[in-house]
Order: sequence, then C-alpha cells, then structure tokens
Amino acid sequence: MKQISVTVPSSSVGERSSHSTGIVRITSTCTSSTNIVQEPPQAYYYIKRTLDIVLSLIGIILLLPLFLIIALCIKLDDRSAVLHFREIIGMHGRRFYALKFRTMIPNADQYLAGHPDLLHKFQQNMKLSDDPRITRVGQVLRTTSLDELPQLFNVLIGQMTLIGPRIIHPSELPRYSQYAQKRLAVKPGLSGLWQISGRQHISYDERVALDMQYIDNRSTLYDLSILVKTLKVFINYTGV
Repeated sequence: MKQISVTVPSSSVGERSSHSTGIVRITSTCTSSTNIVQEPPQAYYYIKRTLDIVLSLIGIILLLPLFLIIALCIKLDDRSAVLHFREIIGMHGRRFYALKFRTMIPNADQYLAGHPDLLHKFQQNMKLSDDPRITRVGQVLRTTSLDELPQLFNVLIGQMTLIGPRIIHPSELPRYSQYAQKRLAVKPGLSGLWQISGRQHISYDERVALDMQYIDNRSTLYDLSILVKTLKVFINYTGV
C-alpha cells in the first residue's frame, strides 16, 4: 500500500464498541498514525469502480417499479415533492447533492428552527429520536432504508460509491476534527460500517470512528463483506 501524509494535529480517541447488533465492533484506536492515509493498490480502485457501475445500474433497472410505487405513495401522502436533495461534501471536498426520497414534512428546516429544544438535541448528534418532522410514509422508508435507494444514481455517475464512509453535510466536517482531511480522501458510500452497526443508536464520535476504521481497512474483500452484510440487514428490515 502507498502511504499519503495528511498534515493534521495528532490526537487520540478511546476504543469504542458497537451496540446490540454485534455485526461490527469498533476497535480502531485513533493516534498520530491517523495522519497517514493508507492507499490500496490501484487494482482496488478499478475493481471498485467497475462494481459500482455494474451493480448500481442493475439495481436501478430492477428497482425502477419500486421507485415508482414509492414516489406515488409520497405524492399521495401530502402532495409535495418526491425527492429531497441533500448537499454533501465528497471526495477532495467536492460538493454535490445526494438523492433521497423525501421522508420529512416540506418545511422541515423551518419547523426545527422554530423549536429550539429540538434544534439543540439535533445538533448534538445530527439525529432526532422520534423526529416529529417525519411523515407517515417517511417513517416506513427510513425504517427500511428505502429512502436512500435513489443514491444509486449518485453511485452510477461517480459522486458516491456503494461501500464507503457515511454521507455528511459540509457543516458536519468540523466534527471530524483531526480526521477531516482523511475523511475527504475517499468517496462517501451508499452503505458502510455505520449502516450495519446500530445506525442512529450510536453516537457521532462512534460514527467518526467507524469511518476511520473503514478507511484504514479498505480492500475488495472488505467491501464485499460489508455489501453482503448490508443486503442481510436490508432483507431483515424489509422482509423481502
């Protein structure tokens, strides 16, 4: 593996363990060694991009009828937009919009701004348990992760990858602190360690640790193992 030096301050984060799913254990200890981004062989990138194109294209074709059904359900629920365009910071700091099926009320941001107590809770972990902004259809989509399937288009055009760190809004990058540049060294993923490791039940620091764990262990077999576990989690949630 090649090593790329990233100039960031040295620091440490204690060991953390995953929650009840038991699928993944967070064991990475972040020290000054996290200033080095371990680059996989070039063949890894060719294989990864080929799989991204082939599998995302197959997924879009097979899931198109489901996309249409979901779009109809969202439209009938409140007559508003079907898709939500979330601004994301990607590889090398490039910004783009990740596609998601809309799961919240149309004025979700204004609602949050008008409720300071909820805004404070949201800012702590960038999530809300029992979020009152989520629609009836949105609750089903989030539980099953169907809301994120339109990101297959982002994968197809190369903004994202099937397996990688979780997508983040540009405002979240400072929360990565000394690991920010390392986080920007790779594309964000449609799925990854966070999606199979407790999701909203883990803290933001644990999410950062999972992202770093993935970046440090990238390989074709590692990606495929996460992909298989993702499919198992998806099947368990949806009952397919």
